[in-house]
Amino acid sequence: MKVLETDRLVLRHQTLEDASFILELMNDPSWIRYIGDKGVKTLDEARSFIIKGPLDTYARLGFGFYLTELKEGGTPIGICGFAKRDFLEDVDVGYTFLPEFRGKGYAFEAASAAMAYAKSELGLKRIVAITYKDNHSSAKLLEKLGMRFEGMVPSAGTDREVCLYAINVEHAVKAGE
Repeated sequence: MKVLETDRLVLRHQTLEDASFILELMNDPSWIRYIGDKGVKTLDEARSFIIKGPLDTYARLGFGFYLTELKEGGTPIGICGFAKRDFLEDVDVGYTFLPEFRGKGYAFEAASAAMAYAKSELGLKRIVAITYKDNHSSAKLLEKLGMRFEGMVPSAGTDREVCLYAINVEHAVKAGE
């Protein structure tokens, strides 16, 4: 199901047919470094991850992480969307893209559209984001989106802290501005 469309991208619900792409994405070294190794090493594990993760959150919460694909040709390039993490009070925006699609403005385009959607369709007033201190490109993007660093918070299930960014949604930057 298509959720959002931008000039260059379509954000849609993940399906079991996306398992091969999700397997590739989750085993990208940047995913493992900044998100964590989720132990997804086979197509069956990727399918199970999609069922227990995105499909479950779409059903329970009405949102989740959307597969992000190029509008022209339908090539999957990453994911962008939302999580409601137990250790955060607010809904968290997140994104990750395969290496060959980084540095082209896709993350900003997808995340700014997702944040506008969060305001208009989900009724969210505030959105947060987390990133590790050494993920400078993600921090730069969060600031470009209008988010501000609020401090360090413990990351659930790890011994690491993460940088917490936040924005009141009415101040969010729109793609192209």
